[in-house]
Amino acid sequence: MKTRITLMVAMMTIVLSASAMPFTEARNKAMFLSDKMAYELNLTESQFEAVYEINLDYMLNLDEETDMFGYIWNIRNRDLGMVLSDSQHSQYLASDWFYRPFTMDDDGWTMAVNTRYEEGKYLMEQPDAYLSYKGGHNQMDASFYTDQQFDMPETARLLGQTH
Repeated sequence: MKTRITLMVAMMTIVLSASAMPFTEARNKAMFLSDKMAYELNLTESQFEAVYEINLDYMLNLDEETDMFGYIWNIRNRDLGMVLSDSQHSQYLASDWFYRPFTMDDDGWTMAVNTRYEEGKYLMEQPDAYLSYKGGHNQMDASFYTDQQFDMPETARLLGQTH
């Protein structure tokens, strides 16, 4: 009997740990990460909206450790490449806390940006998408953001960067 109960508890633990991040947690983590990206990368309002959506889609699809830098991570990077200017994208790639947003430790997944910023402290106002976007723009074949136009920061416009 004890063996059965132990086996059932172990199976439930595996099932629960393999499920995607709950929406509220994903939304909060996406907001925190996007907030820091908006600040450090000097995102415009339209970029901030899109970056939040991209980060939320990524968070909502994290099921296991291999997802952190697997297929959905590649979709996130592709989509961010459509939204950021060349200089912002270069800065993004050079910032491990943005490029690789999670690390694994003994306690589980940790947001890398927490090594630079105190959790729960925001620098920007919430984007409109925080209340309205529920996920789903992370398309497999082509980026949802391909044909969209985003306002660019003044420095990018001066350098002639267009995407």
